[in-house]
Amino acid sequence: MYKTMLALAAAGTVLATPALAGDRSRAPIYSDANSHYLDYKTDISEAKRELRKDLARADDEADREDAWAEYRREVADAKHDFRKEMAEEGRPIRRIPVVIVE
Repeated sequence: MYKTMLALAAAGTVLATPALAGDRSRAPIYSDANSHYLDYKTDISEAKRELRKDLARADDEADREDAWAEYRREVADAKHDFRKEMAEEGRPIRRIPVVIVE
């Protein structure tokens, strides 16, 4: 009886393992468990840090405009990459959340 129960428990574990692994890849889209979302947040954070540095070094209005233009390009690229990764996983998204990095 004990051996039968042990065998059934082991079989259940082996059979459930692929399902459990699949659950990890289906983490909520806007969660740090989703590596693509974490990459997106990191890209936004880096863009903000770079913008602060560029604005601090700006000597004139043209430099400030260039810094903001570069920031907007980096944010757009991060959004594009995130949407692309989600679409490749069959999880297209229509909105991107606002990420606040202080």
